[in-house]
Amino acid sequence: LWKGWHLTSETFKFLNGMAESCSITLKQHDFPEIELFVKAGSDGESIGNCPFSQRLFMLLWLKGVIFNVTTVDLKRKPADLQNLAPGTNPPFITFDGEVKTDVNKIEEFLEERLAPPRYPKLAPKYPESYTAGSDVFSKFSAYIKNTRQDTNEVLEKALIKALKKVDGYLNTPLPDEIDENSTEDIIVSSRKFLD
Repeated sequence: LWKGWHLTSETFKFLNGMAESCSITLKQHDFPEIELFVKAGSDGESIGNCPFSQRLFMLLWLKGVIFNVTTVDLKRKPADLQNLAPGTNPPFITFDGEVKTDVNKIEEFLEERLAPPRYPKLAPKYPESYTAGSDVFSKFSAYIKNTRQDTNEVLEKALIKALKKVDGYLNTPLPDEIDENSTEDIIVSSRKFLD
């Protein structure tokens, strides 16, 4: 399905067509109607290279829900979308007609509404895992896109600080790694993931 991080336009059209043909069945079986609005690629139709759009796409896909995807060409944003979510750029979703625009809150909302036993739990076990690396992407983007030499050092320090925060969290043992009956102190976590 994926070419690197990009969904091919053929697969996208196939999946979107399947979702549209299933919309009547969704209502009959009490499934939510979900539409994901994402930034369009350079052709104005395929899914673009927005990591936030792709993250929400993957979350919905991993949950196993049927959803429609609408690509939004930001150069020619349709008026009906401006009425649906005024002042908002993709990604955003509609969930049973309710518009959600904050990406982080969308993830929490979907995890809450698309919960076990019908849907798999994808959220981390520990709430701290959500925030441990939340700054890395923005700090990296600011650093890598910077064209001003005078701000380079400040941006580099901010990126290193964000990376150290993740590193510190990954190296700190979580409660389920600590055996209360053991005489050994676990100083460094052995896990390879946030939790």
